[in-house]
Amino acid sequence: MATSDDLGCSRRTVWQAVIGTLALLVAAGRPRPVSAAQQSWPDFLDQIAREARRLGISPATTQAALARAERLERVIELDRRQPEGRMSFADYIGRVIDANRVRRGQEMLATHWDLLEQIRFRFGVPNPTLVALWGLESSYGRNTGSWSVVSALATLAHEGRRSEFFRGELMAALQILDAGDVGLDEMTGSWAGAMGQAQFMPSTYLRHAVDWDGDGQRDIWGSVPDVFASMSNLLARSGWRQGELWGREVQAPADLPAGRRDTVAAFAKAGVRDREGGPLPNSDIPAVLLRMDGPGGRAFLTYHNFQVIKIWNRSDYFALSVGLLSDQLKAA
Repeated sequence: MATSDDLGCSRRTVWQAVIGTLALLVAAGRPRPVSAAQQSWPDFLDQIAREARRLGISPATTQAALARAERLERVIELDRRQPEGRMSFADYIGRVIDANRVRRGQEMLATHWDLLEQIRFRFGVPNPTLVALWGLESSYGRNTGSWSVVSALATLAHEGRRSEFFRGELMAALQILDAGDVGLDEMTGSWAGAMGQAQFMPSTYLRHAVDWDGDGQRDIWGSVPDVFASMSNLLARSGWRQGELWGREVQAPADLPAGRRDTVAAFAKAGVRDREGGPLPNSDIPAVLLRMDGPGGRAFLTYHNFQVIKIWNRSDYFALSVGLLSDQLKAA
C-alpha cells in the first residue's frame, strides 16, 4: 500500500518529467546558433563585417578587405597536414638546419651586428638567438609568405576546426589595416596568417610590434630594425631570462624517462652527461628531459628559455631548431 511519502515522491517524479519535457520542447523551438562552417561564405563575411563594426573598425576598411577575401581550399589542406607527428625529428632538423642556413645566419649576424647590439641592450635577447629565430621563421627575411592574410584567416575562421581563434586573428588583422600600419596589398604572410619577416600573428603584432626605426609604422615586412626589435620585445615580455641558455643536447641513460623534471645537478647525479660525454655543470637550474625519435634518438635538457621560444610556436621541433641553430651561430 502506498504511503503519503510514496505518493509525494510519485507526484514529484511526474512533475519533474513534465517539466523536463516542456524544457525539451522549448529548446527544440529555440533557434540554435549557426557555426561558421554551416554558413555560406557571403553570410559569414556579412557576420564578420557586423562584428568588426561593433569593435569600432571603420566600415570602409572592412568593406575593402572583405570584398577581396577568398575562401582558399589549399589553406584548409595545409592546416590539416602539420609536419610534427608525421616526420621524425632527425628528418625535420635535417631540412631546416643545413650548411647554407648556418652560413647565411653567420653573414646576417656580422652584417647587422651594431643594430643587434643596440636591440640586445634594450631587450636582453642574445644576438644568435634572434638571428636563428629570424632565419627559421622567414629564411632571414627572404621567405615571408605570399598568401593574403585576410583571405587565409577568413578561410580558417569559416572552416570551423579552430574557428574562434582565427576569427579573433581576423579581427586583429582588420584593426591593423584600420590603423594604417600596412596596406591591404602588403599584408601578406603564411597560409596560417603569420605575417612578415617576424611571422607574427595579427594579435601578436598588436601586442608586441615595435617601431624601432622611428618612421611611424611598425613594419615587420620591410624594416629589419622593426623586425628585430619586435621579435626581441615578444621574447622579453614573454619572460626571457638574460644569461640563461635555452638548454643543451645531452647523453642520457636509457632508463631516464622523457619528460622528467629536475635540476641540472640532479640530472648529472642520475648519469646525464653533456653531448660530448663530459660532466654537466653543478647548477640548480630546473630542466626537462626531452627524447626525440624514441630511445635511440637525440636527447636534450631544456630550460626556461626553451619554453619562452615555444610561446612563439608550440612545437618542440621548432624550439629545438631555434636553440640548435643559435648554438651554431654562437660558435662561429
